[in-house]
Amino acid sequence: MFGSKFGRPADLADRRSEPRRIANARGVVSAPALEMACLIMDLSAAGMRLRLDRSAALPREVVVIDVAEGLAYPGVVAWQKGQEAGIKQAGPTSLRGLVPARMTAARDAWLRAGGR
Repeated sequence: MFGSKFGRPADLADRRSEPRRIANARGVVSAPALEMACLIMDLSAAGMRLRLDRSAALPREVVVIDVAEGLAYPGVVAWQKGQEAGIKQAGPTSLRGLVPARMTAARDAWLRAGGR
């Protein structure tokens, strides 16, 4: 019953619905009037954990850009504590080639960050 080293039951230790993988990828958080560097610390099919470049309150809806992969993840901020934030996301959109009109700002941010 007690699978966690902190004495919590194993079923309560990790509430994620999807397995996560460590990403440690350079990213950019984009929203209207906001563009901030971040580190994508881990990633799953349902969400991601970010370490922001600085402490700043994020708006509810953001797009997280994985600079190296050329992917944009539209999402909703689930939680934020200091320079860390959790984002619920539904899936990536490629920023290479033609992009949907709703992703043009994210593509521009990706190019400014050195995306190719």
